[in-house]
Amino acid sequence: MTDQHVPEGPRVRVFDNRTRMGAAAAAAVADELRARLARQPEVRMVFAAAPSQQDMLGALAQAPDVDWSRVSAFHMDEYLGLPDGAPQRFGRWLSTVFFDRVPLGAVHLMDPDADPDGRAYAELLGRAPVDLVCLGIGENGHLAFNDPPAARLDDPRDVAVVELDGVSRSQQVADGLFGTVDDVPTHAITLTVPRLLAADRLFCVVPGAAKRQAVTRALHGPLTSQVPASALRTHADCTLFLDAGSAPRDVVAPAGAVSR
Repeated sequence: MTDQHVPEGPRVRVFDNRTRMGAAAAAAVADELRARLARQPEVRMVFAAAPSQQDMLGALAQAPDVDWSRVSAFHMDEYLGLPDGAPQRFGRWLSTVFFDRVPLGAVHLMDPDADPDGRAYAELLGRAPVDLVCLGIGENGHLAFNDPPAARLDDPRDVAVVELDGVSRSQQVADGLFGTVDDVPTHAITLTVPRLLAADRLFCVVPGAAKRQAVTRALHGPLTSQVPASALRTHADCTLFLDAGSAPRDVVAPAGAVSR
């Protein structure tokens, strides 16, 4: 593992495989939770729902000495147009992988049937500050479902209805969530980029070689809606967890970890 500071960007930690990456990210999140719960009555968190987060979430569910009863959980996006019981719904996926495995004080799931424009969810999220966000980066550089080039880095809204681009929909098939691109919904509800970046601290977990180009552009390219993840460089306290596949080629790790 190595720690590096990218100019005007997040802390970057690189590991030789995604299991170690996920364990380290979970340990960092758990440490932050314990520290915050020692000085404040409640922690409010937002989670991403994607297979890329599964190693971290699995390890986090086993973290000791976290008073989950004082943690309120939200998630950052949800498909429109799927039936209530569809296993691909992000709220359902997160419940299976994480929310049902720890005794959270509150879990707030998006309900696209009752709240199709996300206004009620935005109001709920805005009742108090968000402490932590656990997120990833898409193959197209998206954050949540803020896909390029339509993503707005200065969006005044907290929640938006968006149309998914082709890369984003194809990624859902590659992740094993849908059989074909035609099965993937064309629209979703998402927290906007400014809403995500309004949180106190960000933990961004990005494994896999398919993400390397997006990570490289996010860290070293222009700040642009063409790469929404480039906005992470504007956040004061963001840590990026990478594995051997996703790490940019200019990130050098010590012997025993990644070798570039």
